[in-house]
Amino acid sequence: MKICVPSESNQGLKSEVYGHFGSAPFFVTYDTESKKTEIITNSNEHHEHGSCNPVAAISGKGVDAVVCAGIGAGAMHKLNAAGIKVYCGDYKLAEDCVNAVINKEAVEMTADKACGGHSCGH
Repeated sequence: MKICVPSESNQGLKSEVYGHFGSAPFFVTYDTESKKTEIITNSNEHHEHGSCNPVAAISGKGVDAVVCAGIGAGAMHKLNAAGIKVYCGDYKLAEDCVNAVINKEAVEMTADKACGGHSCGH
């Protein structure tokens, strides 16, 4: 399984989780089989609300799951339509997110938990 986490920096699993998926400067991916970490620069971090294209941001990376603190309903639905599960939680580091998924402690995101805009308070 490949897990993706929006992050503030490119420090691998020690990167701090960014508050909102679509506007994160980086994405940390972790492959649970190979134990390899990859950093993806988010070329779409400065977008208008509702025009986030999360699938394009992580396209071709084989991501199976995203763990984030906040995400809009549209982005969540686009990821789900691409077969990517979205989990939410209040995690500090990317490694905390990865461990939550591996240990089956992560909570799957639902539309009622999605953000309504970039000022949603997380």
